[in-house]
Amino acid sequence: MSNQTFTWKESGIRWLWLAFVIFIADIAIKFYVLENIGYGWANRIEVLPFFNILHVHNYGAAFSFLSEQAGWQRWFFTGIAFIVTGLLTYWMSKLPAKEKWNNLAYAMIIGGAVGNVFDRVVHGFVVDYLDFFWGTYHWPAFNLADSTICIGAAMIILDGFRKKESES
Repeated sequence: MSNQTFTWKESGIRWLWLAFVIFIADIAIKFYVLENIGYGWANRIEVLPFFNILHVHNYGAAFSFLSEQAGWQRWFFTGIAFIVTGLLTYWMSKLPAKEKWNNLAYAMIIGGAVGNVFDRVVHGFVVDYLDFFWGTYHWPAFNLADSTICIGAAMIILDGFRKKESES
């Protein structure tokens, strides 16, 4: 992180437009799924031999972690998302806008986190609709927000292995 102070145009905050686009796309797709696809596996739409579109609810976190709890997890995961979003936004403010890799990763995580928070607050669950499988093995259903969070997190991990200009 830089100790230098940037204006919002010079800082990574400028990349928050991408988080907004991800949020809007995620909510739009989820709204479509809620309105047009019946709930449950029986109503799935077979797209490819290994991929379905469906409508399921996730009351927990990734891979339905803690979904069987009494409901406290809704607010716990909402709180975590707010903390992570705040932290990543702060880090973006300390990065120059030209640091595309990390700003892109942070914006992807923020957009996905806010999309899932919206679901938790409005519906009490996260709408999942992407179902990938191989034979009888099903990957847990997920959504666009989950995808962008995972891609952003992978980018942050990969950044740890990248050679920085200052190290050259």
